[in-house]
Amino acid sequence: MATESPSIPHDHAMEPYSIFDKRQKWFIVLIASTAATFSGFASNIYFPALSTIAHDLNVSLELINLTVTSYLILQGIAPSFWGPLSDVKGRRLTYCFTFLVFLGACIGLAESRNYATLIVLRGFQSAGSASTIAVGAAVIGDITTREERGGFMGVFQAGLLAPVAVGPVIGGALTTLGWRAIFWFLTIYSGVFLILLIIFLPETLRSAVSNGGTRPSSLIARFPLTIYQNTTKVKFNLQAAQVAKASRIDLIGPFRILFSKQAAPIIVFLATYYAVWQMTITAMSTLFQSNYGLTETETGLTYIANGVGSIIGTLITGKILDADYRRVKDKHESQARQDGSPNATFPIEKARLRIVPIFAGLQCASVLVFGWTIQYSQRVHIAIPIITTFFTGWALVSTQSVIMTYLIDVFPDQKAAASASMNLARCLLAAGGTSIVMPLIDAVGVGLTFTITVAALLVALVGIYIQWHFGGKWRLEAEAKNRYVSSERV
Repeated sequence: MATESPSIPHDHAMEPYSIFDKRQKWFIVLIASTAATFSGFASNIYFPALSTIAHDLNVSLELINLTVTSYLILQGIAPSFWGPLSDVKGRRLTYCFTFLVFLGACIGLAESRNYATLIVLRGFQSAGSASTIAVGAAVIGDITTREERGGFMGVFQAGLLAPVAVGPVIGGALTTLGWRAIFWFLTIYSGVFLILLIIFLPETLRSAVSNGGTRPSSLIARFPLTIYQNTTKVKFNLQAAQVAKASRIDLIGPFRILFSKQAAPIIVFLATYYAVWQMTITAMSTLFQSNYGLTETETGLTYIANGVGSIIGTLITGKILDADYRRVKDKHESQARQDGSPNATFPIEKARLRIVPIFAGLQCASVLVFGWTIQYSQRVHIAIPIITTFFTGWALVSTQSVIMTYLIDVFPDQKAAASASMNLARCLLAAGGTSIVMPLIDAVGVGLTFTITVAALLVALVGIYIQWHFGGKWRLEAEAKNRYVSSERV
């Protein structure tokens, strides 16, 4: 299909959107999904070793938690720079740069002997790994049409979430060899993967290679193997390579969306819930070790429930969201026919956001039970707080999935900017939350700390209320303004 490339010359209109067949696309998606695991692995594999690192470097646990904070800050900021690079210079070049940064940071972390080196290199490690998510999603967008993209993106999302489940388990096991073994593992993993990526991943940027059959001009973008290429479809692309010119980079686009009234309330709501989730999983390793006497390996196993909940959430919630959307759409169309107003505006806020309070309530309940069961760990079996993390992961990932879908609906021409605005807000707020969670626990106790975070979650529900009642009006006003500006330019 070539439906997503309407500007292809007429003679080539029937050419395929991508020269890669189904099997080859699955292989490319597998590479992109594996690349995306590095962001989650570098973050989650680290949690079981927090106490060990603090003891070895002779610094407080609060200072070690700041290395989690620095990681989150760069995780929010870095994609704003790597993403535009991949849109102009290509996916392969960007992947190579990001993995070289990640590889160098891992080697430095494995050799670090002081706290200053640790916190700086954790930032570089995040800068190198965080962009793999944005670039991977772009690769999938390059090779798939809208009709087939959903299934491939589901596999990609599973790759993102797998490290949440298995990363801490691997980290806990490696910590028995010394915490530096974690970074040597990541060094070997990233080094081997970079070699495989260079060998097996073709350039997919459509402004450079069109549907995959044009040879890119950049040396580093050239694909060393040709097993992907369908030679019967390659020769047409000399002209078709011109169809997807890179658009102007709008670096402030995410900030405009973040501070727009039709998006700010819902983004702040999500950022708050994400921050509390991040605070919970950051504190888990220390709390389970101190209150239940777990080893690093045993602590790693406690993260499985959170990861499994997150994966189940992303697989199930999409189906719930689609079914709910169809129900609202059918009801809207039926009501419009009865009222004789077929052009009535579709209430996208009602279709997308009405299930969010359910997941919000689930997260509030699970976080509250988590805090107080650990507070009274002498009388509560460890299975209870572990089970609560399953529901926390499910609720948070489901909420994030719903709101991301809503933002793409509201900003259909700025999908990447909408995603970046949400990522920036949630990572920066999570960075602040993880920096204060342990001092707060030390000051007021575990139960009261997570009661305070639940109070913040309840206050954040105001964002849903505002979006529900005023979002539609503000969205229509923004659309009318955009149409007016466009007509003025014409």
